[in-house]
Amino acid sequence: MFNLAQQLERKGILNQLITSYPKFEVVKYGIPKNKINSVLVKEIIERGWNKLPNFFKNLYNPQYFISEVFDRSASFYLRKSDIVFGNSSMFLHVMRKAKDLGAITVVERGSSHIKYQNKILKEEYERFGLKSFKLAHPKIIEKELNEYEEADYISIPSLFVKKTFIEYGVPELKIIHNPYGVDLSWFRQIPKEDDVFRIIFGGGLSLRKGTHYLLQAFAELNLPNAELLLIGPESDEIIPFLKKYEGKYKRLDYQPIKELYKYFSQGSVFVMPSLEEGLALVQPMAMACGLPIIATTNTGAEDIVRDGIDGFIIPIRDIDAIKEKILFLYDNSDIRNNMAKSAKERISANFTWDDYGDRMIKNCEKILKNRK
Repeated sequence: MFNLAQQLERKGILNQLITSYPKFEVVKYGIPKNKINSVLVKEIIERGWNKLPNFFKNLYNPQYFISEVFDRSASFYLRKSDIVFGNSSMFLHVMRKAKDLGAITVVERGSSHIKYQNKILKEEYERFGLKSFKLAHPKIIEKELNEYEEADYISIPSLFVKKTFIEYGVPELKIIHNPYGVDLSWFRQIPKEDDVFRIIFGGGLSLRKGTHYLLQAFAELNLPNAELLLIGPESDEIIPFLKKYEGKYKRLDYQPIKELYKYFSQGSVFVMPSLEEGLALVQPMAMACGLPIIATTNTGAEDIVRDGIDGFIIPIRDIDAIKEKILFLYDNSDIRNNMAKSAKERISANFTWDDYGDRMIKNCEKILKNRK
């Protein structure tokens, strides 16, 4: 949403940004202070909660409470505008006030339809016999369904997400499809320093991200002069898998976003085996750093990765497919290098944040015209 606000400001049409972040963290996106309203209480509660021991965090799910704190507080700051965008689960009260003020409302859903998301994650936890899984709070699901129903439009980042909304009965005409972008000043390729065939994974290590399938696939391949590098914080549920494959991978915890290009540039291929994403932002980031992509159908990759040209699209939960595509790129360095070059060129030409902003502004013009 900061990138959307940045693009609207670039075109001189941003009226207001309401956020839970302090202003000093937002102005770096080029948003004037007088256009920013900070609802800090949400961020204070959320960041404080995340620092509590797991024992306390397992006693209560504050997701809905935090959502309501932000949503209701933000509604007090809302100014009259032509179009109001808001993140799903944080937008219902703001949306209703915006409609009272005569605005067109657009809910931004960065993941699949919440019912689809809940279903596939529940399946995965049950698949591994995990009973203490954390799914969306029931009231969050109810709230999001109300947002989908009441919003004039739903903005989504990938064809995969669009399919899930249509599957659950949302009219196609209500959907704005606009893939996310990447900041090329932050993500660029630098020379690789060794000849190790290095597979990169970036993001939270979890069942949702499919980290366990990648670990198993790489361990079974047992390739000489090859390395699996996992970059990101671990969730409790993935710890048993990390222990099982200990010694088969290298790992870095959370890294600042502006530092990721240094690690991505030392890779040979980027693998995203997620069960459910909207459009995993690490994919265009990795492509901008010259990495071909191996990603599942449920990562949004189909919007940016041309199968067989910039990388490969594979089914979810398919360990054999992960192994097959990794081995192919391991054995065929010329093809891998061509894919890497193609991936970098495709992102640079079509999927920067400026490209995203241009597409969104055209959509805004279209929906305003439709209203008239």
